[in-house]
Amino acid sequence: MNSIVNVPEHFSNRIPTVEFEERRFQVFTDRQLDKIEAIQSLPEDTLFEMKVVSSVLPFRVNEYVINELIDWNKVPNDPIYQLVFPQRQMLKPEHYERMAAMHRSGADKKEIQAVAKEIREELNPHPAGQMQMNMPTLDGEVLDGVQHKYRETVLFFPSQGQTCHSYCTFCFRWAQFVGDKDLKMASTDAEKLHGYLHEHTEVTDLLVTGGDPMVMKTKNLVQYLEPLLEPEFDHIQTIRIGTKALTFWPYRFVTDKDADELIDLFARLVEGGKHVAIMAHYNHWQEITTDIAEEAIRRIRATGAEIRAQGPLIKHVNDDAEAWSKMWKKQVKLGIIPYYMFVERDTGAKNYFELPLAEAYEIYREAMKQVSGLGRTARGPSMSAGPGKVEVQGITEIKGEKVFVLRFLQGRNPDWVQRPFFAKYSDTATWLHELEPAFGEEKFFFEDEYEEMRQGNG
Repeated sequence: MNSIVNVPEHFSNRIPTVEFEERRFQVFTDRQLDKIEAIQSLPEDTLFEMKVVSSVLPFRVNEYVINELIDWNKVPNDPIYQLVFPQRQMLKPEHYERMAAMHRSGADKKEIQAVAKEIREELNPHPAGQMQMNMPTLDGEVLDGVQHKYRETVLFFPSQGQTCHSYCTFCFRWAQFVGDKDLKMASTDAEKLHGYLHEHTEVTDLLVTGGDPMVMKTKNLVQYLEPLLEPEFDHIQTIRIGTKALTFWPYRFVTDKDADELIDLFARLVEGGKHVAIMAHYNHWQEITTDIAEEAIRRIRATGAEIRAQGPLIKHVNDDAEAWSKMWKKQVKLGIIPYYMFVERDTGAKNYFELPLAEAYEIYREAMKQVSGLGRTARGPSMSAGPGKVEVQGITEIKGEKVFVLRFLQGRNPDWVQRPFFAKYSDTATWLHELEPAFGEEKFFFEDEYEEMRQGNG
């Protein structure tokens, strides 16, 4: 059935009426692997491996991703297939064999969950000190579902947004989705969020994240965001919303029952003086090849909100310069601002997805050479590490020593930001903690202060 997309009268002069077919959201999890028709022709060994891996790491995919984004003629090498379907090598061999033995022996659900929990605890479920160092307090109580790592920016995890339309296999927040309450960050308390923001006038940016806030009903999002239009929150200049929905379910912004309400909310926030930034997670140009994806982008931009694109460099998905340059060119064409190329975080299935920093820099540099100045807004490759966001600026030789040139894009201490520092060159290092200071230095300049912060959980 075709449905006319109704446009709120509030800004109907800016968005012409567009006709799109309604679509029912149909999702599959590890319990419905046998119901996904597209994978039934794959080898039995592959299906068993999916079952084993999805017992440990979260799996969720919807029918739109399966039918519209994956090129099944290229499986298993299709990037979107790698992005959403479990692969055996995502688990270390010892972890895989342990879980596979459970399935082969016919272990019950409880036994499988117990083994999965033990394996997950070895996968660094909360990297970069996020549970130890980023938790703020209000009236002497820790605020669940709120994180405050950098002075200007507060992260909020609304409980209604702690799932996604599909799960990325590389997700650094995989611990949110495995059903373990001890690992989850979430809040339903809008009053406490607003109370904290009211007290902290140094905060200019609120980032609503998850999971994916775009799985929420618009009425729930309104209760968190609409009060920020009051004069007491004038210091909150920017409202960011982190989402993968522009890839995994663009219908959210076009034909879902409350899509018009959502678009209207963005427009009201913008007209109320807020800078609304949709922080869209893109990993490959295939994600923006459908008409509905382009329509979702157009509708959001018509409200005055901007879309910034970010995502990690991932082995098996986008580990070549051509994929990035083609994606950045398409984003610029559609009015999206390329924002970040991240390095895969040190959590979960990192052994399968990570790349050496040296290789990451060369991919970034080669991709940058292929785009115009408007595409060169993407910063990276950047590590969101414990001390802050550290960018690899280059590889060079100084006084006969080959080094990485690094700088902080964000830091736990704002004074660290933009300070260049140097690390010994390494062909194999994939993360900040694997790097050594250059020129005979014993420590990087920030290490002592960061350790004091860690000890004080500051």
